[in-house]
Amino acid sequence: MSSRYRKLALKYHPLKNKEPSAPHRFKQIAEAYDVLSDLRKKATYDKFGEEGLKGGIPAEFGGEEAWTLSYSYHGNPEKTFKEFFGGDNPFEDFFTLDGSEVNTGFGGLRGRGVKKQGPPIEGDLYLSLEDLYFGCTKKMKISRRVMNEDGHTSSIRDKILSIDVQSGWKPGTRITFPNEGDQGPNIIPADIIFIVKEKPHPRFDRQGDDLIYTANIDLVKALTGCTVEVETLDERILTIPINDIVHPKYSKLVPGEGMRLVGDPGLKETSSSSLISSSRST
Repeated sequence: MSSRYRKLALKYHPLKNKEPSAPHRFKQIAEAYDVLSDLRKKATYDKFGEEGLKGGIPAEFGGEEAWTLSYSYHGNPEKTFKEFFGGDNPFEDFFTLDGSEVNTGFGGLRGRGVKKQGPPIEGDLYLSLEDLYFGCTKKMKISRRVMNEDGHTSSIRDKILSIDVQSGWKPGTRITFPNEGDQGPNIIPADIIFIVKEKPHPRFDRQGDDLIYTANIDLVKALTGCTVEVETLDERILTIPINDIVHPKYSKLVPGEGMRLVGDPGLKETSSSSLISSSRST
């Protein structure tokens, strides 16, 4: 099927074939390949035909493992062409600017057998402040196209990627899984990258390795002194004395109570964790 698609896709690609029917034919070829290169779709088509493929398998025929969802082609033959041949601009490997084939002198087109890797696939990994303080393990489920054992057809399969979050990681940290993207005959699977995003926290704002806690203090206590209790991320209660006159921009530094250091979960930043107290009248 792969060799058949290769031949027909190159023959009817609109960049090369200027016949009015070429775009429609090119799309039909891409849709046929999308179905016949997937074992599950092909089995459905072989047994129930196009009507069963696009309308869904009748329940009485399917059993518990029935694929009852209807199939619909995504409608982008250029996407199918690119996924098959690989590269951001697969046309450059097969055609000149006037649409003619490029011959290498080795008995074939320049692009055949040349594998290219697509750009990385990026996704967000949202973590709580506790996740980043203690470290944790996150399981991420991805769906990707993989080649079947015959080396020619492919199917969509799920995979679980495990991410070991280290204590002290900052927002923007990038975790890369090499070559975990879609597979194809002439494709080097793209890298998958997760980028750390920090969820809002009900008590603290993080600034680098500092944890900022904002306390509301009434006017009398702001003028006469008070204590402020702060629950830490590891559920301890800090009792912090405030002996100064508090103004709206007042801050008090509590050493050693910030985020843990990357790679050493037993230590915390010695200059971290500031307490900012804003005064208000009551």
